[in-house]
Amino acid sequence: MPRVKVPRKSTAVDMTAMCDVAFLLLTFFILTATSRQPDPLDVKLPASSVVFKVPDKDLSILTVGKGKVYMEIIGQDVKKLTLQKMGQIYGQTFNEDELKRFGVVTSFGIPFQNLKQFINMSSDQRAKFEKQFNGIPTDSTRTGQLFQWIEQSRRAVEELHNVPMHISIKGDADEEYETVRKIVDVLQRQKVNKFSLITTAK
Repeated sequence: MPRVKVPRKSTAVDMTAMCDVAFLLLTFFILTATSRQPDPLDVKLPASSVVFKVPDKDLSILTVGKGKVYMEIIGQDVKKLTLQKMGQIYGQTFNEDELKRFGVVTSFGIPFQNLKQFINMSSDQRAKFEKQFNGIPTDSTRTGQLFQWIEQSRRAVEELHNVPMHISIKGDADEEYETVRKIVDVLQRQKVNKFSLITTAK
C-alpha cells in the first residue's frame, strides 16, 4: 500500500510579539535614563593604580580646578534639606519650587547670596552665570561658606539616612597644592579625616 505523502509547509515564526517587547524595553531605557551633565570645570584627573568604587548615594563631590571649588551633592532629598539648613543660617527662605529646582542641579560653584538667582535660571544661563565667580568661597573657618555646605550636607545625610556622608575630591592633576590644601583644612576642622580622591586608572 503506497504511503501518503504529507505536503511540507515552510515554518513561519510570528515576530510581532518579539518586536513589541524590544520596543517596550527600548522605550523604558530611553525614558528612565538620565543624560550626563557637563562638568563645571574641565578637570584633568591624576592617574592612580588603586581601585575603589565611589558609592552612588550619600556622597558629596568637591571639584577643584583653576583655583575654584564646585560642589555636587548626590540625592535630591539631601540637596533639598541641605538648602533649607543653609537658608536658616544665612537668613534666606526657599519655596517648594526653588527646592525642587535645586534638587536637580548637578553641581554649583557660586556664593550663597547669589544662589536664589542661580536656581531660577535655565541650565544654559547657569553655566554663563557661574563663570562670573571664583567658585564657592573656601574660607576654612566655621563661618566660611564651603565649611557650612559640607557640614549641613553631612547633617542632612545623617538625618535622612542615618549614615555618615562620603566625601570625594575631584582635583585637577595640575592644580596648585594650596587650593587642595584649603579643602583638606575645611574637612579636618570638621574632623573628617577619611575621604577619597577621584583619579583615572594607570
